[in-house]
Amino acid sequence: MSPQSERASNLSLPKAIDPSEFRNVLGHLPTGVVVLATTTSGQPVGMAANSITSVSLDPPLISVCAAHTSSTWPLVRAERRFCVSVLASHHEQISRQFSRSGADRFGGIGWHHRDTGPALDDAIAWIDCELVAEHDAGDHTIAVARVLDLASAQNGRALVFFRGQYGQFVPSTLDQTRRENA
Repeated sequence: MSPQSERASNLSLPKAIDPSEFRNVLGHLPTGVVVLATTTSGQPVGMAANSITSVSLDPPLISVCAAHTSSTWPLVRAERRFCVSVLASHHEQISRQFSRSGADRFGGIGWHHRDTGPALDDAIAWIDCELVAEHDAGDHTIAVARVLDLASAQNGRALVFFRGQYGQFVPSTLDQTRRENA
């Protein structure tokens, strides 16, 4: 058997991956935390997410993953347009509030209206999106959205999720030295 044939045969027999081990290992990849929000029947609806990434610069596209069990994603999907608020480092409680099922997610939260939906007032960035495609992927849906508009705050640090805990990004001393010498 050639080395290529041996590799191909090994690929056809995937190892059974334990879901908790998968979550633990992938938890070593830090992610940002966002809230996706839209307005449906005159009411704001939103959900927290950390499976979001840039897909393309031209055209500007992002992707976000929503669990098939989400009761909020179908509402966002139906509206086709939503605002992504990138959470600031002090937004751990907001992330938890938007992750809870059945909670009044906007209760006590300052927000303003953008063209695509509610935007959290003191987020560090806002991305207005329009849904363009969805792909089933295991127990999640991968949604691809076109960026219609965006803005960012001048200051603030992002809320980061890493190894099952919240934290914040702190620039390395090398980055700080580079900025000071620029």
